[in-house]
Amino acid sequence: MSRSPIPARTRLIEAGERLFAERGIDGVSLREISREAGSRNVMALQHHFKDRDGLLNAILDKHLVRVEQRRHVLLDAAEASGEPTLPALAAALVDPWAQCLVDDDGGRRYLQIFVELVNRPRPVLPPSLGDDVGSLERWRALVDPLLTPEQRRLHRRYAAMLYVTTELARWARSANAPDLPLVSASLTDLVVAMLSAPVSAATAAALESHR
Repeated sequence: MSRSPIPARTRLIEAGERLFAERGIDGVSLREISREAGSRNVMALQHHFKDRDGLLNAILDKHLVRVEQRRHVLLDAAEASGEPTLPALAAALVDPWAQCLVDDDGGRRYLQIFVELVNRPRPVLPPSLGDDVGSLERWRALVDPLLTPEQRRLHRRYAAMLYVTTELARWARSANAPDLPLVSASLTDLVVAMLSAPVSAATAAALESHR
């Protein structure tokens, strides 16, 4: 049997993406991933990634560069205007992830894996690239002055991120082809609404009591 021209490491990442997206991160054994990748060496995965977390980090890294680059470009444009607006910043949150819906190199699977990671008891968030500030950290800093102290204390920014990734993962699981401009624009509107919604008197009172 001829050997695949695709490097073993790449085949293992692609197999991990498929199985993690289909069955969940904890629903797949490393041995199953090795078999799916067509590896005859049962220790190949451990050799390349050491363990499950190493493979997950490789999957995240595969997509992180593109997502980070897209978001930084949008944040650069928002800052160039002089006064970044919530709609511009909301689009900078949504669009880089939404583009994964039309990324044929595992983009849809990445969204499903990523949302499972960020919804864990100990969320796994994408790191920055090298010594650079991560795009989500930069986004949070630009949104911060546009929120009231109460909105910040209610973790509106994190809630918006969770909503966007959850909704995009739902689209990623759908058999229907997404209308990307509509999905992106609609989610951007909802992020603006989430971030800017007034804090009600009842919520403010509960927040003060929580203090």
